[in-house]
Amino acid sequence: MPATHPAIIDGHNDVLLKLYRAGGLAQAGTFLTGRDGALDLPKAQAGGFGGGFFAVYVPSPMDREARDAEMTNATYDLPLPEPIDWEDALPVVLSQAAILFELERQGALCVCRSVADMRAALAAGRIAAIFHIEGAEGIDPDLHMLDVLHAAGLRSLGPVWSRNTIFGHGVPFRFPSGPDIGPGLSDHGIRLVRRCNQLGILIDLSHMNAAGFWDVARHSDKPLVATHSNAHALCPISRNLTDDQLRAIAESDGMVGLNFAVAFLRQDGRKLSDVPVETMLRHLDHMMGILGENRVGLGSDYDGAIVPEALTTVADLPVLRQAMADHGYGAALIDKLCRDNWLRVLERTWGA
Repeated sequence: MPATHPAIIDGHNDVLLKLYRAGGLAQAGTFLTGRDGALDLPKAQAGGFGGGFFAVYVPSPMDREARDAEMTNATYDLPLPEPIDWEDALPVVLSQAAILFELERQGALCVCRSVADMRAALAAGRIAAIFHIEGAEGIDPDLHMLDVLHAAGLRSLGPVWSRNTIFGHGVPFRFPSGPDIGPGLSDHGIRLVRRCNQLGILIDLSHMNAAGFWDVARHSDKPLVATHSNAHALCPISRNLTDDQLRAIAESDGMVGLNFAVAFLRQDGRKLSDVPVETMLRHLDHMMGILGENRVGLGSDYDGAIVPEALTTVADLPVLRQAMADHGYGAALIDKLCRDNWLRVLERTWGA
């Protein structure tokens, strides 16, 4: 199926982690030639993937296969991994950031620091990459590293992954469960939010528990954004957003990116890939019913999640576009969901 334009902007991928685990900088070239994964340059060109948030993430030592197997059960409650000290996390952050900049040097993408940069990259047919950090473990309590990373190009930050940091508390993978689990932001976290506002760094609410979400809503003067989250009303897992949270995002003129991860899509919360694309459209419909057509987009979690079988890689994105059209979405709405809504909220967050 040929790619359709305009190219898709996506709220989350973990390809930098995959390249880091495969050997780091030495593996950057596989992104250009084709790699065994969900995202690379040939697949992006085939699927009309225009860019988005490239996550830097510090992994916890864990048995991923055992965790994935646990999440195939009818109910589960996985404990939060242990916190990671910033001195231990920082080398991993810098290693993955170096891979991102190596990809830029090799011509695979442009690291974009403004919406003007993104529009220019898209117009030139190059991947528009946003330097994002998922979990602020690599940021020191004085926030010096935040300023340095911003100067290097950091434009989006999640204060937590599903793991506690000095800034706040992560939400565990629990089903069925609401997100109201544990305390919210620490004093360090409130300072982090305010400094991100000053620098124009987007604050990502995905992986935050309810208390942390509402703390960000209180202390941030920017739009509320969850880069890769879904509707709790349709899939009652702890990671998804309640209708009250969606209403708060709408009131802030913010944004939610639809997560392709199957455990956040399925009504039964199970980590199994036999999910019809129509399930994704139900989440889009529900979120647009509260957020409106201008505040919903895509946040795939490619290379970081098990996704529906019909959408295994970014080369399959035309399948989702076609499903949107078959579902009755007009061309203008599809363009908003695939690209324009992200550009709108980034302009509101970063400034013109």
